[in-house]
Amino acid sequence: MPARWTIPAVLALAALAAPAAAQDPLSAIDWLDRQPPGRSNFGLVPDAAALAHPRVEPPVTRDATRPEVTVLPLEAPSVDAVGLLPSHVTGFPQTLWQASEAERLSDLIIAQNVDGQPAMQALLFALLLAEALPPANSKDRFLLARIDRLISLGAVAQAAEMLALTDATKDRDLFARVLDLSLLSGPGDAACGALIKKPQLAPDLSARVYCLAQSGQWDLAFTTLETGHALGDIGPARYNLLLAFLDPELVDGLPPLPPSRDLSPLEYRLHEAMGEPVPTQSLPRAYANADLPGDSGWKAQIEAAERLVRSGALSEQRLFAIYALGKPSASGGVWDRVQAVHALETALARGQPDKVAKALREAWPVMSEAGLGTAFAKTYARPLTGMALTGSAAAIFLQMALLSPEYETLSRQLDPVGLSQKFAVALAQGRPGDEPAPSARARAIASGFASKPPATLQGLLDQDKLGEVILRAMSLAYQGHLGDESALAEALATFRAVGLEDTARRTALQALLLAAE
Repeated sequence: MPARWTIPAVLALAALAAPAAAQDPLSAIDWLDRQPPGRSNFGLVPDAAALAHPRVEPPVTRDATRPEVTVLPLEAPSVDAVGLLPSHVTGFPQTLWQASEAERLSDLIIAQNVDGQPAMQALLFALLLAEALPPANSKDRFLLARIDRLISLGAVAQAAEMLALTDATKDRDLFARVLDLSLLSGPGDAACGALIKKPQLAPDLSARVYCLAQSGQWDLAFTTLETGHALGDIGPARYNLLLAFLDPELVDGLPPLPPSRDLSPLEYRLHEAMGEPVPTQSLPRAYANADLPGDSGWKAQIEAAERLVRSGALSEQRLFAIYALGKPSASGGVWDRVQAVHALETALARGQPDKVAKALREAWPVMSEAGLGTAFAKTYARPLTGMALTGSAAAIFLQMALLSPEYETLSRQLDPVGLSQKFAVALAQGRPGDEPAPSARARAIASGFASKPPATLQGLLDQDKLGEVILRAMSLAYQGHLGDESALAEALATFRAVGLEDTARRTALQALLLAAE
């Protein structure tokens, strides 16, 4: 394997997710928790729950023929095969990507929209982090697409760990991501150290100027800046920003430099270094990680955690731990959610069903309206089990139970009332056809569980293009999320055909119960 380029920073793979049910296969979280601590390029702590894909079943085998084995020489492994999760964790075969074209797979990965679809987020993370043989004609493009997609989801720690498995100092495109991730997590000293040793890795002269300054070579940094500006390699806006960074006295008394519309990690770090930090709320999700330590205040910390939980890049346990850091001194927005969770925690601790019911009726609407209903259900469905709830509180618990990781087990303890609840419970047990479908969406779900994949996807399956088929089914699921019931049915049929029964059920339950999110 290529030498692993690391920056000395010990990380711990934290046990942040609730344990899987005893009958479940080993999840990504379980596996990661049992591994010894690793090392990371950037001192980032990967969030274990963001790596998780609960109960990923191995895709089914369609015949018993001996698979064709591809042999790669040890001296020339493909970077595109890099992953954090081995096959025995994900359930995906090593040939997941091999039969498809890298360009097509890269386009599909970048195009995936999984917002508001927790089951699809979990599946996408499993695909992005899976160890598997590379697709045809990859030439590192496939790895870059996976890294870029992780960053867009806000999963900067996982992207950093992926890059830590490569020799990024031998590839300029890979190193550009290394530098960005290093700057997102801090001043980027270690990445700058590598850049100083190999100047040809610099994505542009601006990065070289910054890294020269970080290494204490201020005169050379200033000379490089002036030369780059004179040659037109550093534009006016970036020049002014770097000049203010190198010599603050030159801009003393002048209005602060406004951030650019497409703020880069380097520009973000420059503004911070000058005492003019840019709020992350309007920036891409990756920047939210900068607020997680709490240096920008508790409210910013909460907002960052909520944002990353919505994308699946952060575990819900981290969010609720941050909620517990203090007591809200105001109302509205995040403070209403914090107060509601505090009230539920207090009621649960005291074991008072009437107060639990009241707190649940107040907490569920504010959490679900904020797109955090599934996170709330994953955390509190089990503690609520066995509580004597009636009326609207009982209806809320039923919904939470079916959105939790233990939906099938908990469904057998529920007493559904009405067609909608009975259909949802039957769906959780994998038999939606046993109950009348009360809506168009329910009918589409029942159809998906009784149908075969569309002919186009079956044709790709026959060509062993499993990864491509899953990605295309995810695109269909997104169309279903937007209201296309036939696309939802096709997605569910495809997931079940390739052995992703749990994904199909979660997708269907969320489509049925999270329409408001």
